[in-house]
Amino acid sequence: MDGLRTLALTALIAAMAPLGAAIQHHGAHSLGTGEAADTATTEAVEVNEGSIIDEVVWVVGDEPILKSDIEALRLQAETEGVRWEGNPDCVIPEQLAVQKLFLHQAAIDSIEVTESEITQSIDEQINYWIQLADGSKEKLEEYRKMSIAQMRQSMHDEFKNRELIQKMKMKLVEDIKVSPAEVRRYFQDLPEDSIPMVPTTVEVQVITRQPKVKVEEVNRVKDQLREFTDRVNKGETTFATLARLYSEDGSARQGGEIGFTPKAVLDPSFAAVAFNLTDPNKISKIVESEFGFHIIQLIDKRGERINVRHILLKPKVDREALEEASNQLDSVANNIREGKFTFDDAATYISDDKDTRSNHGLMANVTEDRTRTSKFRMQDLPTEVARQVEELQVGEVSKPFEMVNSRGKTVVAIIKLKSRVEGHRATITEDFQSMKDVVLAKQREKMLDEWVANKLKNTYVRMNERYKDCKFQYQGWVK
Repeated sequence: MDGLRTLALTALIAAMAPLGAAIQHHGAHSLGTGEAADTATTEAVEVNEGSIIDEVVWVVGDEPILKSDIEALRLQAETEGVRWEGNPDCVIPEQLAVQKLFLHQAAIDSIEVTESEITQSIDEQINYWIQLADGSKEKLEEYRKMSIAQMRQSMHDEFKNRELIQKMKMKLVEDIKVSPAEVRRYFQDLPEDSIPMVPTTVEVQVITRQPKVKVEEVNRVKDQLREFTDRVNKGETTFATLARLYSEDGSARQGGEIGFTPKAVLDPSFAAVAFNLTDPNKISKIVESEFGFHIIQLIDKRGERINVRHILLKPKVDREALEEASNQLDSVANNIREGKFTFDDAATYISDDKDTRSNHGLMANVTEDRTRTSKFRMQDLPTEVARQVEELQVGEVSKPFEMVNSRGKTVVAIIKLKSRVEGHRATITEDFQSMKDVVLAKQREKMLDEWVANKLKNTYVRMNERYKDCKFQYQGWVK
């Protein structure tokens, strides 16, 4: 498959990942590799607590693929404008099945995704949707017919699976390296019109101000958390129930449970309290972290890892505070333009962005293979930043604008466009790293294709008869 189609398809497939669990969630058969799995492929089952009848059309290992999975993905692809190479009736279930293989291997290899990683990905997606809805959370909620909190809950599993798949792929290809000689050999024989285009890349510096939350709002959040603690202690409800209803973290759907997690990947303030809990029947004091305010309940400890439930509430920033922060940054931007001080100095001493202020505000792009670079393609920038970059010349400073940072908090920012390299056809002297990335990506894709083909040889697969005449990308599905 070509790269663009693969990226679009992977994103769509990952978004559909939770649907396969619906059959088990509503009490249907657990599908294995024996007779139960064999009969399930032709069995109609009830899902969604109603009278909707669904059908298990494929089983990969012990993972079912439902007819509704395929139809939902087809509908979403049509909405996104994705075109299939081949018959969608064959391509869609095969690609869903491939994702099942990676998820199954991730479980075998104990690949883990932290709640902070999931939350960050969800917040980035929701923030993108907000920008599409003219910057209005209310319009987004009206369009999707659910609250922001409900969106976070509904997206948790799909984004967890997306991260698991990506981490599993990176583990499989982590040892693949390419030498300068291999890069040169690859491009030596390419016709000029086949040499890849290097997209426009930019370097961006940022300064942010986090608006102050009013004391009354902080007290409101704390009072609500105290009320939750009292209700649990009195036996009126459970911690997990309150987490599902009120927590603003992606773990809400799991009753606030984060899964066994090492201390190092948790917020330090959160971890300090969580790892000191000893009684599962007691609830922690209120904890303030970078993400908001929490209460925590211990589930279990295993060595250096801990599993807890928590409820996260985020104090709301009012419009007055946002406007005050915007006015402050407007003055800072004007002073930079007038030469009173540099953007570098302002970023170092004024910015609230912990991730960039030690580097003069220079934003870092973490690529798919987890390497860091200061260069961004336009589509890799946060949506709000990309909109500002489109209007700037190199060296210019933007007007203040609002954005959601990596911790899910609304901040006001100004940016400076440090550099821009327009899109062009790659050359070995100027774009060696980009050309190396092309060769590396091709070798990784080849390795992953070989892994899928080999994995199929030892994986139980059962499918509905109507799929057996399909022309699949991989041999071995039909057994």
